[in-house]
Amino acid sequence: MQPTRILPDLQCSLVCEEVRQEVNGNLFLIGVIQAIRVPQLPIVAGRICVFNRWAAGIGQFSEVVRLIAPDQTTVLNKSEMKFELRDPALSATNVTFFGQVKFETAGTYYIEVLVDDVMKLRYPVPVIHAPMPNQPQPTSPPA
Repeated sequence: MQPTRILPDLQCSLVCEEVRQEVNGNLFLIGVIQAIRVPQLPIVAGRICVFNRWAAGIGQFSEVVRLIAPDQTTVLNKSEMKFELRDPALSATNVTFFGQVKFETAGTYYIEVLVDDVMKLRYPVPVIHAPMPNQPQPTSPPA
């Protein structure tokens, strides 16, 4: 008996600045993000990409990618897409583009990746306030 549905494994998930496709069909990721360093807050990021590769599954699935605020409950952005794997030896690549992402405060944000409402991965994306050198710092009023 052949299985008709196997929940896939998340082979990888990466946050990056851009994902492009070459003429030969291969994808390349630009600016893989370990942390987001910003000179001021709040700030708006023009675009953030989440690259997900699924493997070892059979069937039709629904992927949800969420960007969660440092309070660990507020969903800043959410994307849902359908995909299919017809053979466990194949893979599916999904790229989510979040545009105009507003970061209000420094702190640890999170990317959550779910398939058919099953959490597969949750990982931190720190946003770090790093003022430009020689930029005047706000001063505290005297006590």
